[in-house]
Amino acid sequence: MSLIATGLSRSFRGHFAVEHADIALRSGVIHGLVGPNGAGKATLLLMLAGLLAPDTGQILLDDEPVGPDRARQVTGWMPDVFGTWDALTAKEILTTFARLYGQTARDAKSRADELLAMVHLSEFAGKPAHVLSRGQKQRLGFARALVNRPRILLLDEPASGMDPRSRLDLRDQLRELADGGCTVLVSSHILSELSEMVDDVVMMTEGRTRPTGAATGHSWRIRLLGQTSAEAETLEFADDEAAAEHLTRLVAHGAHIAEFSRVSNELEDAYLALDPERR
Repeated sequence: MSLIATGLSRSFRGHFAVEHADIALRSGVIHGLVGPNGAGKATLLLMLAGLLAPDTGQILLDDEPVGPDRARQVTGWMPDVFGTWDALTAKEILTTFARLYGQTARDAKSRADELLAMVHLSEFAGKPAHVLSRGQKQRLGFARALVNRPRILLLDEPASGMDPRSRLDLRDQLRELADGGCTVLVSSHILSELSEMVDDVVMMTEGRTRPTGAATGHSWRIRLLGQTSAEAETLEFADDEAAAEHLTRLVAHGAHIAEFSRVSNELEDAYLALDPERR
């Protein structure tokens, strides 16, 4: 299912949180949403999820205008904070949400068990949510977003608080969902992690979506044999070819290279190019 939004704007008391944002999401693709604090990312996600009405603009699902009820029916939404009834057990939370989506009591319980197993929380099925750690609550929140088998999945900082194993599981699960035809949008400030997860990225600043900026160069770490990590040199090259040529010259002059590695990735470079005054 494709989701295309054009000209979305939303203001609060005269201040625009989102101002003329455009975004196009495709089925089977994991999209990233990147921007500084206050860029309007959370507000944009809420509008796409059908949870906040835009002041202006249009949202299309498979090229057809969509209202908030239909958007919520086909969308899974995971906010950056869990925010649910802490006195309920993990299974009760998922079962309740499944029932709200119209599932029978039997199907709701089955779906809850299936999702708890998927996020490795089966042993906590009968425990109240308030005993869960931050990372465990994130995993439960991810499961909650999948209760209705969404065709569009919107995630705001989904890996926050998760341990490394859970982060790897999340990455694999999102890829499996995308391969099954789900449309995925992930907002995150952890650029190195996001770069390993997404197929493309949408940049956002000052309430507007922006074309990805052209990177001005890449940083490389060079450590000679016998040097400590503190003694390593960091240089910037315009592209990979320039870095390779420099390495060739070093070797030709007899340098013994213990480490020659890139210390920035494409997504980080694009972000820095978008916001160059903070470099």
